[in-house]
Amino acid sequence: MKNYVVAFLLILVSTQACYYDVEEDFSMGGNECMTDGITYSGDIVSILSNRCYKCHAANLNLGDITLEGYNKLKIYVDNGRLLGAIRRENGFSPMPQNEAMLPDCDILKIETWISNGAPNN
Repeated sequence: MKNYVVAFLLILVSTQACYYDVEEDFSMGGNECMTDGITYSGDIVSILSNRCYKCHAANLNLGDITLEGYNKLKIYVDNGRLLGAIRRENGFSPMPQNEAMLPDCDILKIETWISNGAPNN
């Protein structure tokens, strides 16, 4: 009986060392976000296709907003609605709607791309 108690205590103590970490915390070796060389085709389209196109693709156009395709996206870049929505600023509809906010790194990449003139590259 004593052995069972000791075994139980060892299992209990060893499981207390286990915990859950969010994968994003480790994805870039910490909090580092690479913003050098951000491109529309290589970075921005990937972010948008993963988080925005399920509602705002050309074939869906929910809310009369299409973000698929450079020329369509550029409208919302130029009028400030893209950044206002993903930053969840007052006066803008928070996007993605009913989902977690985009990761800070994704927002930073979009901000960097826009501050570089939002080129079609």
